[in-house]
Amino acid sequence: MAPIMKKTTSEQSRAWKGPAIFSFGFRPFFLFGAVWAALAMLVWILMLSGRFMLPTRLDPVSWHAHEFLFGYLGAIIGGFLLTAVPNWTGRLPVVGWHLAGLFGLWVGGRAAVATSELWPVGVAEAVDLSFLVALGAFILREIIAGKNWRNLVVLVLLTVFTLANLLFHIEAARGDLAAQGVGLRIGVAAVILLIAVIGGRVVPSFTRNWLVSRKSEQLPVPPMQRFDKVVILATVFALLLWIARPEHALTGAALLVIGLLHLGRLFRWQGGQTLSEPLLWVLHLAYAFIPLGALVEGAAILRPDLLPAASAQHLWMAGAFGLMTLAMMTRATLGHTGQTLHAGAGSLAIYVCLVASVLARLAPAIWEGQAATLYALSGALWIGAFVGFAVFYGPALMQPKPVRQ
Repeated sequence: MAPIMKKTTSEQSRAWKGPAIFSFGFRPFFLFGAVWAALAMLVWILMLSGRFMLPTRLDPVSWHAHEFLFGYLGAIIGGFLLTAVPNWTGRLPVVGWHLAGLFGLWVGGRAAVATSELWPVGVAEAVDLSFLVALGAFILREIIAGKNWRNLVVLVLLTVFTLANLLFHIEAARGDLAAQGVGLRIGVAAVILLIAVIGGRVVPSFTRNWLVSRKSEQLPVPPMQRFDKVVILATVFALLLWIARPEHALTGAALLVIGLLHLGRLFRWQGGQTLSEPLLWVLHLAYAFIPLGALVEGAAILRPDLLPAASAQHLWMAGAFGLMTLAMMTRATLGHTGQTLHAGAGSLAIYVCLVASVLARLAPAIWEGQAATLYALSGALWIGAFVGFAVFYGPALMQPKPVRQ
């Protein structure tokens, strides 16, 4: 009897005869995650203006925070891990109806949270959590089967992120302002650490590969050296303080320290040599929002009269999280759909829109009299960035990868 040959990732994806968007994990989650980031912002603007209200038990601010942190980011984290984990473990990806089922759980969560007032208490919350729980179960299965213990830290952070979502719902059910609660801070901390761990691997690696191809003599320090591990451990300590005592002076000082440490880490990656390639410098800029957020958040804690902490947090949530996900989405889409790894004018435009959105959101701290206009501008630029991604990258995400002759 002839041996049964195991299909490669590409062969399994091509064997799927259904919609191309379910042929790889990044496709549905990147495309519709971007659509949701734009749509949820539009709904948020309408809610702020009083023209529209969702039948949700979450207050408007908490719904807005939840749907970015756990809704949008949940989708992008899912798309990234469903694509990356098979590469880490050497096993086959989730494709076809199994992938469609996972995607359906995410969509169901968005609908359930938006209409939670219409359901018995606990139903919408359970539906919302089901996607992250199922994603975590898949990651655990793959790590165990592939004995890929090195990436167990990613599963731990995903578990923390899931528990943060649960705590967010519990705080909201108690009548607390969940947008300022412990659940949100834990979720933010988990994503910061995901970027520190995964971004700390891929940003210097991608940069090194590009610089080597151009015969540069100055290359990034290899990822995850002793200094990197010290920075990550210090970040865990500082974020635990921020979660537990967000207004304490020691927390502010700790955030200032890790801000400087992350700047030192970023400096070692030779980002200044990547200015001719937006697909690379955007990764460095996105990571830079991690130390900038820590420095400004720390300063806001120590001197709350100078800058509101909520504004400072947007450097993390909109700046680091928004720009890093957009950068990874564009790069992964180009690479996995057979296109050249180069950011064209359209990609550059969406990066600029996102960065301008962050700056416009922070500007009211300086120009208070223009707050309403600046907030509207920030929202419009945010929508433009993610609609731009859907327009420029949507066709490639919905079509099969071209077969090389």
